[in-house]
This record gives sequence, structure tokens and C-alpha cells, in this order.
Amino acid sequence: MMTKAETLLRRVRLELARDHEFPNGSSERGYEFIAPLDSRGRIDLAAWKTLRDRCRVRRFWAHERDEVGHIVHKRGTWAFHYDIHGDPNHDETGFRLDAHTFVPSEYVSIKEQDGVLRTFRVVSVREID
Repeated sequence: MMTKAETLLRRVRLELARDHEFPNGSSERGYEFIAPLDSRGRIDLAAWKTLRDRCRVRRFWAHERDEVGHIVHKRGTWAFHYDIHGDPNHDETGFRLDAHTFVPSEYVSIKEQDGVLRTFRVVSVREID
């Protein structure tokens, strides 16, 4: 039987939104992550604290190797920390992800490792099988 926190786990897919470099966006560039979402679609901090080992992220970018890591909470917001780097300076921080709702068609901005703030569209939010 699943715990209450486990029932909140969702798989979220973000894809690169339209920008000057990709006028149609890109389904080959983005993130998939697992996190507990509350009824509004926000990451639930209390549930994350009990499930942090299950809160994983995969960054996919065309013609690059996938990066896999964890979702971390720091300085009042959420970030993606990749296992391959180990260095928190390589974390990718979301812009106001603490207040963001993850529902399809919404947009979210992430400051990537290269320091560029990019916008992504929430493509799907699914229950974990």
C-alpha cells in the first residue's frame, strides 16, 4: 500500500518552448522529472522530504548524452542536481519553481548550467505506475 506522500508522485515532462533559436520549440530538448505535486500542481515540500530519493530528473538534449540527477530544494526554490557533476555550481535552478504550478500548457523557466534562462512548456503530468 502506498503512503499518502507516494500518492502525490507525478512524472512531469517539460519541452523547450519557442525562442529565437527554436521558433517552433523542440520536443528533443527538455526534462522529465518525478516529484510529489499537491492538488494545485505545486511541488509538495513535506512530501519531497520523505521521498527525496525517488525525486529524479533526466535532462534530454538532442545530440547530447542524457544527464540524470535529483530534484533538490535550496535557497527557497527547486533545482536539478546532476549526479555526474556532484558540484552544486552545476545545478540548474528553476525560476520561482516554489510557486509554479505544473499543469499541461503552463510555462516554466530554468537557468541551465551555461547560465542561460530558457523557457519550457509543461507537456504532460502523469501518475507514477
